[in-house]
Amino acid sequence: MNRNLKQYFHLLWQSVLFWSIVMGLYSIFRYYGIDEEEGFTVIKEYSGHQGTIRALIGFTSIGALIGFLYSTIDVLFSKFASIKQSLVYGLIIRTFLYFITTIAVFTLIMDIFSELYGINLNTDQGWWKENKSFWATILYIVMVSFVFSFIKIATEKFGKGVFIKMLLGKYKNPQEEKRIFMFLDLKDSTTIAENLGHFKYSQFIQDCFYDLNEVVPKYDAEIYQYVGDEAVLSWPYKKGLANNNCVDLFFAFQQKKQSKTKYYEEKYGVIPEFKAGLHGGTLMVTEVGVIKKEIAYHGDVINTSARIQAECNKHRVLLLISERLLQDLKIGNYLSSKFLGSVLLKGKQEEVNIHTIDKV
Repeated sequence: MNRNLKQYFHLLWQSVLFWSIVMGLYSIFRYYGIDEEEGFTVIKEYSGHQGTIRALIGFTSIGALIGFLYSTIDVLFSKFASIKQSLVYGLIIRTFLYFITTIAVFTLIMDIFSELYGINLNTDQGWWKENKSFWATILYIVMVSFVFSFIKIATEKFGKGVFIKMLLGKYKNPQEEKRIFMFLDLKDSTTIAENLGHFKYSQFIQDCFYDLNEVVPKYDAEIYQYVGDEAVLSWPYKKGLANNNCVDLFFAFQQKKQSKTKYYEEKYGVIPEFKAGLHGGTLMVTEVGVIKKEIAYHGDVINTSARIQAECNKHRVLLLISERLLQDLKIGNYLSSKFLGSVLLKGKQEEVNIHTIDKV
């Protein structure tokens, strides 16, 4: 399956599930037991358990439609909107699109329920303007949207699954994990910085990492940190091996930069080239800090990955991988590997066998 399509379906099911649950809960908050409240006049169809079930089905349907449409808006907006667009401007546009979508969904569902149950629900043009129930629901949706956005931002910050583990306090004490790390570094960065000057060089690095961020989600990678002109990427060991994600990401990033050759040449007069070192194994992960809390990885795996990447210039290649990690990968027909020898990496006592990988 196309990676873009896979990413869309992943977002789609999460959004549909989330909004179906959220709107289902809203129907319970709103209608369950309402017929027992003194002074309330309730439509017969919405009284008792049967009424609650009808409301639950209706609002869950609304939630499923909202989830489908909101996720589609997000994907299309991310694809066609400028990456450098301000957060406020992007938020205003998305909020407007969400609002129009919500009106359309409510109108459709109300029409359907009017036909099914013979209820006279007003869905004439502009019905929503004076409908207090609709605005109460909108307020609820807005509040829940902030929660959803917070979870999404936190997940992007810490990585898939890591945020929930942090909430549960899993990393309060160091935990052992098996992961793959890639150190991705700009080649000839000193020369490029001198030629461009600090301001334009900063823009140059920013553009490079924008391109990297478009590739990263498609290969299930997590960005551990940015250090100057270097990015450190990470995968849980099995995810990094699956479909050769840890290797294919590098070539996808190269292809992305090549597709923008004209842009880089016209704006900066140079095409960025990155070198990478890959290694995997067991290390410790823990939560550090209080004011600026983050997840930190400690162990030989990180040091070895960084030092393997440092060997790229010496061997005049763009991608180096440790033999240990290469043995666990299933190199397809589209890739070829070459043994470059055993090297004693700086600070280590044992030699490490390294290979380079390239596309056939």
